[in-house]
Amino acid sequence: MMNMEFMKKIEINQIEGFRIGNAQDIEGGTGCTAILCEEGASAGVDVRGGGPATRETDLLNPTKMVEQVFAVMLSGGSAFGLDASTGAMKYLEEHNIGFDVGVGCVPIVPAASLFDLISGDAKCRPDAAMGYAACKASEKNDPEIGNFGAGTGATVGKFLGIDRLMKGGLGTYAVQIGDLKIGAVVAVNCLGDVYDADTGEQIAGILNEEKTALDNTRRIMWSSVQQDKNVFTGNTTIGCIITNAKLNKSQCNKIASMGHNGYASVIKPVHTSADGDTIFCLAKGSVEVNADALGDLGAYVMAKAINEGVKNAKTAYGFTALCDLEGK
Repeated sequence: MMNMEFMKKIEINQIEGFRIGNAQDIEGGTGCTAILCEEGASAGVDVRGGGPATRETDLLNPTKMVEQVFAVMLSGGSAFGLDASTGAMKYLEEHNIGFDVGVGCVPIVPAASLFDLISGDAKCRPDAAMGYAACKASEKNDPEIGNFGAGTGATVGKFLGIDRLMKGGLGTYAVQIGDLKIGAVVAVNCLGDVYDADTGEQIAGILNEEKTALDNTRRIMWSSVQQDKNVFTGNTTIGCIITNAKLNKSQCNKIASMGHNGYASVIKPVHTSADGDTIFCLAKGSVEVNADALGDLGAYVMAKAINEGVKNAKTAYGFTALCDLEGK
């Protein structure tokens, strides 16, 4: 393995200027994760999957007027879960945070949701109250991972439907190189399998018929390539890269785009028509960087965060997690 002694692992909450909070309904099987930057942050986004549920992503185009956002909301609940960002707007407005429009401020809160309606109660979805609670939880800035926040009801390996999938979850990972800090928050809810970022070994995904060990989605998909198979559509991995680097909107969009290389390195297959894969990037800081190098580093921390999401998941809703897989 490459010598990385110049880089050290840090906790995601050590990146100054950002706060992260979760809220969830464990019984209902859903939740949301709020990433706040109350002083405002440059932001970008890249949506790759064919079935996204998003809000305010158009504003992140470099040609649009608004230069900063104040939070990103990641949630379960499919498109219903986009309501969680309304709670974030309420929280920020109460703190007089947002885009000044003369008669007040309008908090800018881009959002993305994943499909978790198969977990717990399909009628339980993140709403404005849950989004507000996630923002309140961010005041502690000590987010738990696994079956929390947007990862509460997340699952992986769903090509053959509900019977052979595994439990996914929320993951975080962050590193520091000199003064630079960069990290990723991600809710892992993919159609495909998940592989270890360092070894390339498959660690989660579709189960064999006995549900005792892993099978391989690519093998199953490729062997049936001539069949017009209606694959299970309840997917989508959503995440956000945060950094103290000095970036503009164009650079943030590029970092978000390169972050999908992290998805592609550990999720196979990825960006299918049945996924709504989305990555945001938030930058608040003064550290001068080479944006291309930062983008590649962002892909790395995203891949590691995805691994953390499945490694910290717990068996729930009848779905086996990696920690309880017999043949792992």
